[in-house]
Amino acid sequence: MLRIDRRLLAHIEWPLLVLALLVTGVGLLTILSATFHDGHLVSAYVVRQATWAGLGLIGMVLAISIDYRTLNRYAYPIYGLLLLALALVLVMGVSGGGARRWLGVGAVALQPSEFMKVGLVLLLAHILHRWAGERRLTIRRLIGPGLLIVVPMLLILKQPDLGTAIALGMGAFTVLMIAGFPVRLLVIAALVIGPLLPYGYHHLKPYQQKRLDNFINPQADRLGSGYHALQSQIAIGSGQVYGKGYLKGTQNQLKFLPEQHTDFIFSVYAEEWGFAGAAVLLVLYLALVLRGASIAFRARDNLGALLAAGLTGTIFWQAVINVGMTSGALPVVGITLPFLSYGGSSMLALLLSVGLLMNISMRRHTF
Repeated sequence: MLRIDRRLLAHIEWPLLVLALLVTGVGLLTILSATFHDGHLVSAYVVRQATWAGLGLIGMVLAISIDYRTLNRYAYPIYGLLLLALALVLVMGVSGGGARRWLGVGAVALQPSEFMKVGLVLLLAHILHRWAGERRLTIRRLIGPGLLIVVPMLLILKQPDLGTAIALGMGAFTVLMIAGFPVRLLVIAALVIGPLLPYGYHHLKPYQQKRLDNFINPQADRLGSGYHALQSQIAIGSGQVYGKGYLKGTQNQLKFLPEQHTDFIFSVYAEEWGFAGAAVLLVLYLALVLRGASIAFRARDNLGALLAAGLTGTIFWQAVINVGMTSGALPVVGITLPFLSYGGSSMLALLLSVGLLMNISMRRHTF
């Protein structure tokens, strides 16, 4: 039977909860608009996303109820199961949109890579919390975590899913930096990797090469590989200051904008609510991230601090990359906007992350 320490109830992390629910609510309304058709106001996408949000709230309560120090003991088994799931995706996964990213589980399809974002941060926090804050991490101590990061990233790239691999790597990088990753290694890595980037370009898939080409020269293929990015920028720009109004975005409603309810949902939102609405949304994200950072800063132990920093960092980097991608500031890498984009696994993993952040915040009063 589920039991929650009564002392925790006096310290519920209301600010983070309210912020997460607000952004989730905005997401549901925007998915409704992105999938709106005459005569069918509420699409099946909205119903499914609302159902996943409800399941996510149950998962959030579970994440709060289990002491994160207890969960820490199962970091390796959780990581191992998720790694196995990622491997199974390549063998027997469900395909869609030119990629194989999901595993069929009964009547639903789950995306293990979304849950790996949480599992990897948990494992890195488990490994590094003993040394964090005392001294700079040595190269010897970074070898193991490095391998644990690279293996799932390679499996995700194989699907292929470049955006999720980047988000996974950036969340892990956040944990390493907070744990004491030597800055000099960053400089060395930049000096070594920088000259190799042109070589890496030739190992990208053709569609990924075209995305980079179009980022450098947006006018190169306006009706082909550059169509997504160009239509997204037109949608955002056409919203002007106050937007065209809810359900009135022409780029969205006339289907010029591709993948409206997933990767390019920010463009749908910005077209309808304009610069003012986009600014409000970004302020909500900023407040959510700052609250997560505050939880990491105020955590009572290194484990809680690293876990909170990694989970918050993953959300932060994913939001930055998505908004940068849709506005033309970054290349299109195929990444969703946290809490807004359609996706059951993503929503479930995000609300589990929020539950763990609340767990860390609330338990600092109990030990």
